Amino acid sequence: MKNVQQRAKFDDFELEANYDFSDGIRGRFYKPKKIRTTLQLDNDILFFFLKQASEKHIKYQVLVNSLLRDYMSEAR
Repeated sequence: MKNVQQRAKFDDFELEANYDFSDGIRGRFYKPKKIRTTLQLDNDILFFFLKQASEKHIKYQVLVNSLLRDYMSEAR
């Protein structure tokens, strides 16, 4: 699309009145946002999470997130 003539065919595009989303998958392209933060943990706590995460073959941040998420659901 280097010039005006090549872009002109896209200028008169109109949306249809109705679309069929019956086969659509909700949340397919949703990606939750992560927020970078600093958290200070005691050595023994950090080593515990690192060991547990390595045994489960996941990152320790994922493990901490899942544990905090479980705690949040129980607190409700």
